[in-house]
Amino acid sequence: MTTDNRDKVLIVDDNVPNVQLLEAYLAGAGYKVICAYSGAEALEIVSSKKGGDNLPDLVILDVMMPGVNGYQACRKIKAGDETRRIPVMLLTALQEIDDKVKGFEAGADEFLSKPIDKMELLIRVKSLLRTKHLNEDLESARNVIYTLALAIEASDPYTRGHSERVSEYGVRLAKRLNLSREQQDVIRNAGILHDIGKIGISETLLQKPGPLSSRELIAVQDHPAIGEKIVRPLRSANLLLTVIRHHQERYDGKGYPDHLLGNEIPVGARVVSVVDAYDAMTSPRPYRPPMSKRQALSTLEREAGKQWDPGIVTEFVAMMMMDEEL
Repeated sequence: MTTDNRDKVLIVDDNVPNVQLLEAYLAGAGYKVICAYSGAEALEIVSSKKGGDNLPDLVILDVMMPGVNGYQACRKIKAGDETRRIPVMLLTALQEIDDKVKGFEAGADEFLSKPIDKMELLIRVKSLLRTKHLNEDLESARNVIYTLALAIEASDPYTRGHSERVSEYGVRLAKRLNLSREQQDVIRNAGILHDIGKIGISETLLQKPGPLSSRELIAVQDHPAIGEKIVRPLRSANLLLTVIRHHQERYDGKGYPDHLLGNEIPVGARVVSVVDAYDAMTSPRPYRPPMSKRQALSTLEREAGKQWDPGIVTEFVAMMMMDEEL
């Protein structure tokens, strides 16, 4: 039994001859074609294919359809966690710039005007799919780095589960602060990866039961910069890198590695700094027992405005005080 590894293209148009024409162009170019004749049918097909390999690799949507139009279908596809990375091309006979702006606001990756030129269609389809596969390759690299980060952490009984908790707390706090979905995603990923630079630090040093010497402290303080270098190859790395590099900065400018002050520190890094400190304080370390949750929150409040962003601390404390366990 052979596996069909062709890219899958979902064509959506209420006009049957248009679908047949596009199907002939794309099938002739070697693509596997799936056809739908309304926006609602397209959404049903996409939603029933959750699970990765069965999702279409590209969706081509006509804009002007009865019921669920192309803009609405595109917006729903881009809103789904399983489907938002699928490239969407909108087809339209409309020529006004406002119509294209509306499409891009809905999340469309490409626009193609009717009547369809075969060569232009195939070039743009090839370009969208090439970009998608490049992103998937980089996503695979991300998964390798994630696995490495969690494996390193799991080997240390004092930090096991720390990054996952930082990620979880960070996303909850980001939502409470009304940060954008993109910022929430950055904080989720940075929570997992913020300490990956510790791979470059001696395990003996990280687990030392007593105080660190000046030289040892400098070595430990290298971990944000090391982490930045490790994560740099990832897709959409720019925003992620700033959080990893700056999660040890202080609000008063006395942190590291760049001594940023106040709002010079990216908001994602300010969020991760607070939740990272809280989880570290409430977890056992070789050199001290864990603090109680109330003690940790009191420490955050006492150092707000010096080590941490006071507004973010206020929101985090309020969020944690709402938890039943407190």
